[in-house]
Amino acid sequence: MKQLNIVLVEPQIPQNTGNIARTCAATGARLHIVKPMGFQIDDRKLKRAGLDYWYLLDITYYESLDDFFAGNDGVYYYFTTKGQHIYSDVIYPDKVYLFFGREDAGLPEELLYQNPETAVRVPMIRDARSLNLSNTVALAAYEVLRQWGFPELKVKGQLTRFEW
Repeated sequence: MKQLNIVLVEPQIPQNTGNIARTCAATGARLHIVKPMGFQIDDRKLKRAGLDYWYLLDITYYESLDDFFAGNDGVYYYFTTKGQHIYSDVIYPDKVYLFFGREDAGLPEELLYQNPETAVRVPMIRDARSLNLSNTVALAAYEVLRQWGFPELKVKGQLTRFEW
C-alpha cells in the first residue's frame, strides 16, 4: 500500500505548519511532527491556515528524532539546500518519509552527513537561500503523488454552471 509521510523536524512558524497540515489533509499524507516546536499546537494561526481540513489530518507528534526513528520504518528522503541530488530525479517507493527541517536552520547536518544518497534538493538560482517550507513540502508531496498516479485523489473537477 502506498503511504506518503511528511516529517517536520522542529517547525518554528505556525502558518507554515498549518499550510503543510492542509496539504497533508488534502492529499491523504500522514504528518509527523518532531518536537520541540516554536509554537503551541493550539496556536490560532496554525488552525486558521488549515482550519476546515483539520478533521482530515492524520498527525503524530514525537519528542525527538530518536523517538521518531524508534517508531517508524520505511525509506527516508531528506529535503535540504545541502543535498547533492535533485528531488525529481528520485523514484519514490511505496512507503516513503519526506523530511523537512526548521525554517531557520534546516535539518541537522549530522543526519545529512549520514544519509548523503537520500539528501535531495529543489533547484533554484545561486543567490536564493531557500524556498518557503510549506511550498517545498507541497512541491515534494505532489511529485511523489504524481509518480504514483495520484492514488485515491480526485483527478477531475466539475463545472457547476456549464457542461464540458
